[in-house]
Amino acid sequence: RRTSSGRHPTRAVGPQSVRASVRAFASATPPGQQQTQRQQQQPATTTARIATMSGKTVTQRELEEHSKPDSAWIVIDGDVYDVSKFAAMHPGGEELLREYAGQDCTEVFYGLHRHEVIVKYQPRLMVGRLETAEPRSEDNRIRTTAELSGIPYCEPPAWQGAFSAYLTEEHIKLRHTVRKWLDENVREEAEAGELNGKKPSDEIFKKMGDAGLLAGRIGPGEHLKLIDRKDIFGFPIEKFDYFAEGILHEEVGRLACPGFVDGLGSGMCIGLPPVLQFGPDWMKEKVGKEVLGGLKRISLAITEPFAGSDVAGLKTTAKKTPDGRFYIVNGTKKWITNGHDSDYFTTLVRTENGLSMLLIERSEGVETSKIKTSYSPSAGTAYITFENVKVPVENLIGYEDAGFMHAMYNFNHERWMIIAYIIAGARGIVEECFKWANQRVAFGKPLIQQPVIRQKLANMVSKVESIYSWYEALTYQMTKLPYDQQSMKLAGTMSLLKFRATRVAWEVADDAIQIFGGRAITNSGMGKYVERFMRTNKFAAILGGSEEVMADLGIKMATKGIPATAKL
Repeated sequence: RRTSSGRHPTRAVGPQSVRASVRAFASATPPGQQQTQRQQQQPATTTARIATMSGKTVTQRELEEHSKPDSAWIVIDGDVYDVSKFAAMHPGGEELLREYAGQDCTEVFYGLHRHEVIVKYQPRLMVGRLETAEPRSEDNRIRTTAELSGIPYCEPPAWQGAFSAYLTEEHIKLRHTVRKWLDENVREEAEAGELNGKKPSDEIFKKMGDAGLLAGRIGPGEHLKLIDRKDIFGFPIEKFDYFAEGILHEEVGRLACPGFVDGLGSGMCIGLPPVLQFGPDWMKEKVGKEVLGGLKRISLAITEPFAGSDVAGLKTTAKKTPDGRFYIVNGTKKWITNGHDSDYFTTLVRTENGLSMLLIERSEGVETSKIKTSYSPSAGTAYITFENVKVPVENLIGYEDAGFMHAMYNFNHERWMIIAYIIAGARGIVEECFKWANQRVAFGKPLIQQPVIRQKLANMVSKVESIYSWYEALTYQMTKLPYDQQSMKLAGTMSLLKFRATRVAWEVADDAIQIFGGRAITNSGMGKYVERFMRTNKFAAILGGSEEVMADLGIKMATKGIPATAKL
């Protein structure tokens, strides 16, 4: 059996891996991939770093000697830290930290802090490793956010040792490479931007353009010829498919900074395709290169205060001047993702005999203002006003009065992209819950030993895995169908999957909140990612078509295929 690329499916270990411990599960990589995956998952200097970070061996007597306010050492997970000077800067108070001087405070620490705190402060505060602790090795070293999770169900199956009928070795490598790149180039600014509301910098957009990340998030197609690259993160351009594109969306989504992530070009992912599919050659060349290169930003301007899912009801007008050289555009658009920071607007307008699509550059008469929403202002969600904006007729995308079909043409792909993001977000929350339930001790034992908590985890895992399998199956269909046929043949099923995926996201958020308790309604600390997901997962249930519209559309499409003779 072969995959869509003509290669044999990725081989993997048998079912015994699933029953093994977390460590065995994490190491159960497909034959032939073990060395590659290990190289991708770890920095080349892992061994040296382990030795360096371990430092000296600290005896129990040495530890006890540093139990004074002016010389305070503590032990966390076998590593010894000097917090003598840091105690005064400790957000939880100086005395609380000094109380544990000379002691092992691992359980207390992980009841109050995320692991990332250790990663952040270890280089500055670590003295060495306690003599009675197991020596640091590849199996127990401190993991980073650049690496794949070893916790069951917290990565897609193919990255945890399962067979895949769809993926190749190149797909497996791609996720490792992209995650590492995003961690090194984007994560720090993403966390800051999610909190301070600043838009993603021009530098980050340029980096994404140079790396091919922007072009890859548009998917396979002729536009890949517009970038000066033979590969995208090592994945050959000529083999780039929807599975590869999906991996890019999923990994961007796993940054877990919803507003900032949308600011990284969600508007481009839906605003540029109409230009590339229906725009004149000059527009594809000029705008395509500028946007895919990270030099300019674009958004899709369809939704209005008067028209959401009812696209046919929009009121923004475009009237030709008497000489026929320009359209004069008047109207408003609302909830436009990236609109506040865009240089171009792919805009649906009402022309003389129907709806048309125009490329409108930011110019005189175009005004944008930010809309406060449930997630970070870094998304640049905007209210746009067009007042007597003069647009050359050459900026018409496709045919006049055919704009509705141009807009519908891209909806299927947009919904698929939203599904990829929401599944990745939900899977990230599953990982958060597994970690918290494993480390949080209540009533004398870890939460994960409570049957009620395991029931919630079972609900979350089974739902996420089921929609991911459906998503993979639909993605495979996309690799087999021309773009224009996807809308006709997959629209109903895609709508139902989006409906189900957003319902699952809501249910995952609900269970996660109960597992984290008060921390899940606090926008910092242990439960910050759960809080963000809880607050923002409903965006996916509205954008690209509301849940109700998706459910109805899916069944309406299905009714068309019911044979006239169908009876009990």
